Amino acid sequence: MPGTRKLGRTTDHRTAMLRAMVTYLFENGKIETTVTRAKEVRSVAEKYITLAKDNSLHSKRQALAFITKEDVVAKLYNEIAPKYMDKNGGYCRITKTGPRRGDAAEMAIIELI
Repeated sequence: MPGTRKLGRTTDHRTAMLRAMVTYLFENGKIETTVTRAKEVRSVAEKYITLAKDNSLHSKRQALAFITKEDVVAKLYNEIAPKYMDKNGGYCRITKTGPRRGDAAEMAIIELI
């Protein structure tokens, strides 16, 4: 995909980081991270919410292949996706919170609406 950000990591490390962050977002509803990471997490998370709206066995297996916890996939299919059945996209909100103290990286909170 030409629009993905590399985030200063190798492909495997970046994929593992995104899997962990998306899993945590679905588990807890919000994450505080840098703005660029939040933008990448949003694109992946919205893809999996749209996938979960289908609610077929194939889509569940696709979600299980990416999301690291089975109970989070169950929550995605039973609680999160039904909330957005009548909505096409825009499931996440990114709110900027200002610079991080150590290195002044622009921080943001990403949350499910």
